[in-house]
Amino acid sequence: MIRIAVGGFLHETNTFAPTKATYDDFMHGGGWPAMTRSADVLDTMRNINVGLAGFIETASANGWELVPTIACGASPSAHVTEDAFERIVEVMTDGIRAAGPLDAVYLDLHGAMVTEHLDDGEGEILARVRNIIGNDVPLVASLDLHANVTPAMMDHADALIAYRTYPHVDMADTGRAAARHLALLLQTKQRFAKAFRQLPFLIPISWQCTNDQPTKGIYQKLAMLESDAVPTLSFAPGFPAADFADCAPSVFAYGRTQADADAAADEIAALVESHEDDFDGRIYAPDEGVRTAMELAKTANRPIIIADTQDNPGAGGDSDTTGMLRALVRHNAMRAATGVICDPESAHAAHQAGVGATVTLSLGGKSGIPGDAPYRETFVVEALSDGQFVAPGPYYGGRDMDMGPSAALRIGDVRVVVASHKAQLADQSMYRYVGIEPTAQAILVNKSSVHFRADFEPIAAKLLICAAPGAMPADPAALPWTRLRPGIRLKPNGPAFTAMTTSRSSSATG
Repeated sequence: MIRIAVGGFLHETNTFAPTKATYDDFMHGGGWPAMTRSADVLDTMRNINVGLAGFIETASANGWELVPTIACGASPSAHVTEDAFERIVEVMTDGIRAAGPLDAVYLDLHGAMVTEHLDDGEGEILARVRNIIGNDVPLVASLDLHANVTPAMMDHADALIAYRTYPHVDMADTGRAAARHLALLLQTKQRFAKAFRQLPFLIPISWQCTNDQPTKGIYQKLAMLESDAVPTLSFAPGFPAADFADCAPSVFAYGRTQADADAAADEIAALVESHEDDFDGRIYAPDEGVRTAMELAKTANRPIIIADTQDNPGAGGDSDTTGMLRALVRHNAMRAATGVICDPESAHAAHQAGVGATVTLSLGGKSGIPGDAPYRETFVVEALSDGQFVAPGPYYGGRDMDMGPSAALRIGDVRVVVASHKAQLADQSMYRYVGIEPTAQAILVNKSSVHFRADFEPIAAKLLICAAPGAMPADPAALPWTRLRPGIRLKPNGPAFTAMTTSRSSSATG
């Protein structure tokens, strides 16, 4: 029987964000399942939308024996602490070392992890695993679409395969794709030639959505180029908030011959570069966005949905800024709701006060983002929750969620979801768990950039993107970069980075 060691360790690192990822954050998981080890990995990671789930399903169908090590993830944030990285990787590598004879290793990784002591977290993980298993055992990893792929990652893995959807509704599918490619490696006993291209400009995350052009068409062409000669081809638009030399979009291909791999990679790289002008769109200031939404809502029969993109916890925000809430209240928005504001102190105060009570709070604004501050106001406590629920929408895919003690607060006709843990508002259940029906609202403001679209686009009359102060600027050229690859453009058609480049402005702390 074929024996394959498996594990998962996922983090998307915004090096400009205010808060680091500790071991406890991986223990809890945020929007990911809580940390699990050994045999429990196979039970916890089934039938949900994560890479490991898809790999486990295909492995079972193939009759492979899996040797699980550890699986964990944490909400995007600043650097992973050295303590967290070393403790987690030690469990993974010890498990692989103790597994005995192995035919292969599969890892579910993100591809944009930066730690306190390493620029390239995944490159180091793959190097350590390769050192244990040697050069003859295949090593395959699935990656997030936002991976900042490095030469070291390419060198140490036999194949890297990235998601193709943003919102990421194909995470489990990517695990299945990794299993199919691994089956090819095991059947042929041969390696495929590799081609790797890093692209010359950063792509803002708001314009990476695969529901829209140009990204939609790029992935359609990518799928058409896969064949027996090029069984695996990926485009990773990258995560444009990691200050190190390999922060960049990339294309990576695996072919029967080097010429096959090179031709496919070059064609997709050229296609992406030809669309540089198209990776752009309208971003609203908070007041402008709320006024526009209120005007649209007068004739809409479904919600107008605003992305509070710069405080997206899926891109390193602490999910606690108050700029969009203030704009809703300032303009007396009716039938409006926003979430999730992560503020354990305010959630606790609401629980202490009880349903129906009024409570004066300094809500949110505790992460020190320039231009943001706690919102000192009196709210009505409309509902309370222990924060335990299932998120059944296409992004979370049925994950058990733990937002901790939570509340629905109201000020005027604006309702606010307040929680004790952060997770990107990418599922309608993240309103419903505190008694807010999203389809009954005129305006919804979600702390998310794109993932919310998987579950909210079907109920939306219109989508808008707003930029209130937050840790993830909608314009990557606004970040105070110091260590990028010289010459890379800081946004489509933007200025080229040099060692002397200075940021025009910044919504982040270093």
